[in-house]
Amino acid sequence: MSDRTFPWKWVYTTGGVGFIPGAPGTYASALCVLLWYLVPAPQLKFLPFFLILVGVVGIVASEKAVRETGRRDPSCVVIDEWLGQGVTLLALPHTFAGGIVAFVTFRFFDILKPPPIRWLERAPGGWGVMLDDLGAGICGYLVIRAAFLLMS
Repeated sequence: MSDRTFPWKWVYTTGGVGFIPGAPGTYASALCVLLWYLVPAPQLKFLPFFLILVGVVGIVASEKAVRETGRRDPSCVVIDEWLGQGVTLLALPHTFAGGIVAFVTFRFFDILKPPPIRWLERAPGGWGVMLDDLGAGICGYLVIRAAFLLMS
């Protein structure tokens, strides 16, 4: 890894999580939930702004990964999981159970990729890498909010 590509690899693999063999996307989502849970609740008011930053930086970093690897959606890129998982986490209270529900719901949509999520990954370069996870995160958010409405 050259010195020029290192900072971007660090970003798109979220500190190297994307290089863990097995299920790097699942590991990245779990780490996102864990850090969300450990952040004091009052600080979570900044989460939407953080997610916008992750989205913008993630598009640029993912584009670099697509160019470096020549793959449409390299498995080592997991910053997209942080964006999607973070959006789903916005739907729930800051509790351990809330984190578990958000994790399962986001991973369901991210792995299954029902339409229109699957269509989003067709966008070119870094946009396609990030948009399908954003779509999965939005679907997770909407399903959880709908469940809350139905239960109240």
